[in-house]
Amino acid sequence: MDKFSGHLVGILKWEQLDELWLVLQAQNMDNWYIYHIGDDIPQEVCQIEQFQQFLVEINKLLRHDHQERYCGIVYVDDKDKPEFIKIYDPNNLGQVCGSSGAPPPLPGWILSKVQPIDLEVAMPPPGNRKRWWKKIFS
Repeated sequence: MDKFSGHLVGILKWEQLDELWLVLQAQNMDNWYIYHIGDDIPQEVCQIEQFQQFLVEINKLLRHDHQERYCGIVYVDDKDKPEFIKIYDPNNLGQVCGSSGAPPPLPGWILSKVQPIDLEVAMPPPGNRKRWWKKIFS
């Protein structure tokens, strides 16, 4: 949880995202967990080939679904030696920056050198959202 809520650097420009992918490919392709929020927490690191394929596919998805002049939905702990990356789903952004006062949505994916925790348990929705959800189905 420390990495998740700690200081992260925003990847604001698409060129910066390209640079991050190059850094990952050049120095840091092994021992990564890929966690899609909402799925089971990965119990093992992914294979290098899986990681490479994920980078290709997530890059395509981000550029296709987030049709902005800027990136702004990827955050990394260290651009030169990344060990933790948050990637927000372009189709579920809400107020990622938290400027509305509401907590930002959970990211879509976490890439991490340490095994991730279940973010849906660690950061449950606010009480009013839970009450709303229960009201719908009561």
